[in-house]
Amino acid sequence: MPSSGDQNTADKPVTDIGVQRLARVYAQAILDAAGNAGCRDEVLDELRALATEVLPKVPAAAMVFASPRVSVEEKGAMIDKICAGRVRPTTLHALHVLARHDRLGLLADVVAAAGHLADERDGLKRAEFTTAVPLDAAEREQVVADTAKALGLRLAPTFTVNPDVLGGLVVRVEDTVYDHSVATGLQRLGHSLKQRSIHEIQYRRDRLGTP
Repeated sequence: MPSSGDQNTADKPVTDIGVQRLARVYAQAILDAAGNAGCRDEVLDELRALATEVLPKVPAAAMVFASPRVSVEEKGAMIDKICAGRVRPTTLHALHVLARHDRLGLLADVVAAAGHLADERDGLKRAEFTTAVPLDAAEREQVVADTAKALGLRLAPTFTVNPDVLGGLVVRVEDTVYDHSVATGLQRLGHSLKQRSIHEIQYRRDRLGTP
């Protein structure tokens, strides 16, 4: 885990890039500790659930976590109240370390950095699929498989929907953007998604025009 010397920067303004770098330092320490304990994925899942599911529903706890005016002892008590007995000891320890260094406010950033770092260690490339219409589970699985085969990469996918996307499908892998032309299968899927989007738009227009 990061040393106590990190506390010296607690009151200094941090840029977005600085936040990302700092979050990655903590993420690496958390993943190392969880890996040594044999529960890396479980710890990451628990921290992600806390950051994205629990805290948004408990704004008072989120405010305590983020406030530099709340003491370490109070933050530690809040962590125990929310998490003790519900998460693994490694997860609880990670949260207390963030509290001691006044970094609980960066929990979401640390979780995101840990996800990216875990994918890197597993040899996965982050891939964002933007489609003209929503895909079901089978379609998502197929488009990821086709893209991975075409690019010769192992992918960690996320999906977004944009009805205006050209060709029905766009894939971003890190800093590189691919369209449906990367593979024959994707070309067919892209065309199909584009046609589905057009049909859905026309259907909504027809319904609006119906008395």
